[in-house]
Amino acid sequence: MTAPLTPPHQPQPNDPWQAPPSGSHAVPGEQPGVDERGTENRQAAVIAAVLTVAGAALGMLWLWLAPRVPLVSDDTAVFLKNSEGEEAIGADGTFVLLALAFGLVSAVAVFLLRRRGGIPLVVGLALGGLLGSLLAWGVGIWFGPTSDVVAHAKEVGKGVTFDAPLELHAVGAAILAWPIAAMAVHLGLTALFGPRDPEPEWGALYGAPPAWPASGTASGPEPGAAEERGTAGRPEDGPGQP
Repeated sequence: MTAPLTPPHQPQPNDPWQAPPSGSHAVPGEQPGVDERGTENRQAAVIAAVLTVAGAALGMLWLWLAPRVPLVSDDTAVFLKNSEGEEAIGADGTFVLLALAFGLVSAVAVFLLRRRGGIPLVVGLALGGLLGSLLAWGVGIWFGPTSDVVAHAKEVGKGVTFDAPLELHAVGAAILAWPIAAMAVHLGLTALFGPRDPEPEWGALYGAPPAWPASGTASGPEPGAAEERGTAGRPEDGPGQP
């Protein structure tokens, strides 16, 4: 007596690790067209230009809110009136806080304008924030107290207090505050509230699955066929049969 042969393993139809059938390929995601890319580039350029112009408002606010550094002259030299004052640090801190606020507002505005995001928009947001910070720095220095301290001291006279020029000591941190804050906030908004890509379907990726028999039915001959084969070669019972 020989053991029955074991049938080969049949893969399950719902096995997620099953290899795709030969000749199948994944369906690539939708790529933006030329018109859509052109629209994104134009929007990025507009965003960069608007944020650059907004840097003038940042500069005026910095000039208005930054603390002044008092100076005094004795006809021979110019001295700090309060050598232990923190007005110089306060000017840097005021610029950074204003730049962070501008970055937050600009990121929210850009996200509301186009929720899908995109690399060109992020580049425009960062570039506009950087140029706007540079413009704000220049506006504050240009419209602030004169940088010619000696001439200003001679103009006001001996013992008269006057304001020092408005300056940034931590230039790198102050200039990068706006673009970094804008990109971080925009990234967070896109991750939380941006549109989600639809989940790919296995049928769409690898083709339609083969038709499997419904549950509860077994493949093979019908039950009645076996009975017919069993009785086909046997003669019918007759009167002489036991």
